[in-house]
Amino acid sequence: MAFKTEYEFILPKGYVDEEGNLHKRGVMRLATAADEILPMRDPRVQSNPGYLSIILLSRVISRLGELSAIDTRTVERFFTSDLAYLQDFYRQINEGDGVQVKTACPKCDHEFEVEMAFLPELSGA
Repeated sequence: MAFKTEYEFILPKGYVDEEGNLHKRGVMRLATAADEILPMRDPRVQSNPGYLSIILLSRVISRLGELSAIDTRTVERFFTSDLAYLQDFYRQINEGDGVQVKTACPKCDHEFEVEMAFLPELSGA
């Protein structure tokens, strides 16, 4: 059984680097507890809580086009529609109801993905 920790994305507009190259395809990894806790110590977050998402995204975006590294300056230069898309994408992969896990039937070895929910369904009772 394989647990998926990286998710590909395509930015709606794309990031334009200093040389004018457009980067749209990227990979975001699942966030760790440290990714969410450590930025809270950053003075930029303490003075402006909205900056938290900039730091979070710079930590969890592992690839964007041909860029060798993604830092806060890179994320600051995203178009607002791309920033909103990535914030939503972050929430989807990190706070979703479940995750897709690859598995195989023990009888026929047919491989398939199944969604595993970690939060119980809430009933009206």
